[in-house]
Amino acid sequence: MRPTLFISDLHLTDIDGHLSKIFFRFIRETANHAQALYILGDLFEYWVGDDQLDHDPLARAVADALHELAQQDVKVFFMHGNRDFLIGDRFAREAGLSILPDPVLIELYDQKILLMHGDTLCTDDVDYQQFRAQTRTTEWKNATLAKPYEARQQLARSIRAQSDSEKNQKSEEIMDVTEATVDEAFRQHHYPIMIHGHTHRPATHRTLVDGHACERRVLADWREWGECLAMSSGDLHRIELTI
Repeated sequence: MRPTLFISDLHLTDIDGHLSKIFFRFIRETANHAQALYILGDLFEYWVGDDQLDHDPLARAVADALHELAQQDVKVFFMHGNRDFLIGDRFAREAGLSILPDPVLIELYDQKILLMHGDTLCTDDVDYQQFRAQTRTTEWKNATLAKPYEARQQLARSIRAQSDSEKNQKSEEIMDVTEATVDEAFRQHHYPIMIHGHTHRPATHRTLVDGHACERRVLADWREWGECLAMSSGDLHRIELTI
């Protein structure tokens, strides 16, 4: 049986970059043997609108690679991250993928799986949650997308620099998930397996919530190497990806 694969937090920036090379190899040699690929956000370091496809060789190459993967009978799904939440219908169409809501509950191998990017679980980071709420409004997105491409690029760089600066001033606990919020997510969705990224803290967490044994899998961010989580016949295991 072909596996289902999950990745997140690649933060791709450069078509000739190390991680981009790993990604394209992953698509050609690993994902092409899957039945489905779920990308749970932050595929790109930033996304300023679907016209990025016309300006950025990396964006074009990624869309083409995913479209080719979809042509090989691999279902491709994408969930917005905090870096690429402006990905829209054009990218989805040209990449041959479906955009998922966050969160979404799916069923695989007779198991319920809750998929999230993960940033909504970090509720102790009040400043970030306020920023997230603002930037997800239709008004903010429309106003931003109305700006010239170069202005949007500069805005993305400014937001990224501010985020990096703020991270240096925040505790590790604030930037991680809030356990009470995680428990509530399990509770609301009737205690499924949870898979998410965002925190850059790959791990497997097992806990009891209301007497139910719950499992949370945190996807790895891509650094010197990549990683995907594979599920086949109910078994979950990690696969390291290199050039």
